[in-house]
Amino acid sequence: MSENNWYLKPNVVIEPLVGRWYAWSHLISPATAAMNVLGRHLKIMNSYMLSPQIHAAAVLNPKMLGGPFMDYKTTRVDDIQQLKIDTIANQASSIRLAEAIIALDKMLKTYAKGYSLEALYEKVPDELRGYVELTYDLNSNPSYHFFESLLYNSEFYDKAWQSIALFVTNNDERPFSLSTARLNDPEVLHLDIPFDHPGIDALSRMKREGGSIEEIAEILGVQETDGALFNTFFTQKEYPKYRKYDGDYVRMRYFGHACILIETKDISILVDPLISYYGYESNIVHFSDIDIPDVIDYVLITHNHQDHILFETLLPLRHKIKKIIVPRTSGGLLQDPNIKLMFNNTGFNNVVEIDNMEVLNFENCVIRGIPFTGEHCDLNVQAKTCFHLAVGKYTFLFVADSRVMEPRLYEHIHRVTGDVDVVFLGMECDGAPLSWLYGPLLTEELARDKDQSRRLAGCDYEKGRHLVDIFHPKELYVYAMGMEPWLQFISTIRYTDESNPIIQSNMLIEECSKRGIVAERLFGEKELLYTYEKEPVQ
Repeated sequence: MSENNWYLKPNVVIEPLVGRWYAWSHLISPATAAMNVLGRHLKIMNSYMLSPQIHAAAVLNPKMLGGPFMDYKTTRVDDIQQLKIDTIANQASSIRLAEAIIALDKMLKTYAKGYSLEALYEKVPDELRGYVELTYDLNSNPSYHFFESLLYNSEFYDKAWQSIALFVTNNDERPFSLSTARLNDPEVLHLDIPFDHPGIDALSRMKREGGSIEEIAEILGVQETDGALFNTFFTQKEYPKYRKYDGDYVRMRYFGHACILIETKDISILVDPLISYYGYESNIVHFSDIDIPDVIDYVLITHNHQDHILFETLLPLRHKIKKIIVPRTSGGLLQDPNIKLMFNNTGFNNVVEIDNMEVLNFENCVIRGIPFTGEHCDLNVQAKTCFHLAVGKYTFLFVADSRVMEPRLYEHIHRVTGDVDVVFLGMECDGAPLSWLYGPLLTEELARDKDQSRRLAGCDYEKGRHLVDIFHPKELYVYAMGMEPWLQFISTIRYTDESNPIIQSNMLIEECSKRGIVAERLFGEKELLYTYEKEPVQ
């Protein structure tokens, strides 16, 4: 099988894992990873070992979707017990870091009373000494921030925890990513390689470029005993070539959720990549990786949530990407890890940060960062941005999951940008409570009523209407709703016609229609062409 005409099958998943858990951004940055190991993974494993029956029942209950429950078809108590043992042994430094963060927070609450903090450095837990600076805000509330780049160069960031699982999929069904570890399975090949391993790029290229199975197996370090399984991931049937867009228009393609591809014959721009890669039969028409350009000039990342930064999509695309544009943050706050550092430490060396209202002028487009408010449960998170994109004479505003907390902010922005042609707006307006995503980072339990009031919520009708009133778009598309079935293992969202986000988005679409604005809630796929003279071509 050494001929150079073997291709990676279109339905092979390259699934990134950290400590055998699905890799998302908070499992990369050392501090957030530590808190998730202690506050999420070990808790779920302990709960499962106590009562696997409760977990089995919970995952069958639609009301429990997205809860902290392991999803296995058969009881795996012994395997989870072994995973716990391995976690405590292999990620001991991460567990110590989490315990030190909790202790530091408690120390500051006890001793920082408005006087100089200098004497308190001696009370900082040993694991954190030299990695944090103690601070007050202007009202003498104590806090701290990490020197995050140093943490990446410490024992608390260990690439040995990273691995890749390879397997064939024929449907969208997978356990919820945040609550079910990936255990050994006879049909899954685990490769203990870090995310920056060049073999991932070489393997990903084999979807379109024929290669030798023996050579790629050697690059990836595939053991001889795994050779038979590894061979099943390849075919000699060539995947259809990408047909580069060479028209005279600006082409917009919706790939599902918040993933939008903007193309001209000269450039390609991919926003929040989350792509249904896998070539299996589906009753939903949608674009897949066959429709992704061989070269992606710019990838735009709006914020640091697991449905907007998806390593399962980004790692296979890495070899195609020229530049990744990410929101800037340098505060070193636990809840706000630096996205550029995260990408740099996972093999992406082409990352550009953008500030609010900063403009990046490229040869064929202009990209501006736009303030992103809300959707982060009132936490101080700066690593988030909306994007104003000008291609030719056409302008696009990607608002993502931003929630319009104060309309006057967007009035100020409008004075700079003027009207826009197309708005993309997320309207998952209910959202999960703070603890669903950020719970492991909390050092004290939050009262339930407070937790429920602080939600990962986007715009409802009234808040979305402000954007229409201010930017006067010709078209508005509701997206990032988590409705596509290939999103459910990440978002667990299942709507009915009575669901509030559907009702609210219907109201906004109806209001736009009354005003003569083209409006639609996107699902599956969508393609539009725009002339440089701003005349949409259906």
